[in-house]
Amino acid sequence: MRKKAHLNAEGLQQIINLKASMNWGLSDIVKSNFINTIPVDRPIINIKNIPDPHWISGFICGEGNFDVDIHKAKSHKIGYQVQLKFKICQHERDIKLLELLIKYLCSSKITKASRFPVVYLTITKLEQINKVLIPLFNNYPMFGVKQLDFLDWCKVAKLMNEERHFTVEGLELIRTIKSKMNTGRKFY
Repeated sequence: MRKKAHLNAEGLQQIINLKASMNWGLSDIVKSNFINTIPVDRPIINIKNIPDPHWISGFICGEGNFDVDIHKAKSHKIGYQVQLKFKICQHERDIKLLELLIKYLCSSKITKASRFPVVYLTITKLEQINKVLIPLFNNYPMFGVKQLDFLDWCKVAKLMNEERHFTVEGLELIRTIKSKMNTGRKFY
């Protein structure tokens, strides 16, 4: 782009070729408008082990997600269920990396997206969260906004450990915490 190559058809096509091999790839509308697209080959990351816990913290800072899921549940007295969710999303070519993380984190769930070449590692069991994830990220903290999301996530975990998520007051407190996490976080 510095050389202004994107201003001609050939340069723009090169950019589209790069975008086709990144993250979610191309939208259907872009695919239909750039029919000569040839995705650029990207190397498969083939590491044999996780270097150290600091590496995981850095990786999660960029690729991980700490979320609180609140949904209706007739089986719960107050009508709602609260679930903590830790998720990592990667292109399916990097599934071996997720398998290494599963081993390291003592987790067992990888799912594949139905419409995209994407795989997810998801941890929702409170026991794993309390025994593995929270101690890991307390000992090897992340930097930036992801650390703030993690700290809020830990507040919800504490409320759940105290079984306060089964009360209306606790649920409202969790909703308030959740509303200020991730995309809801405001910086003034």
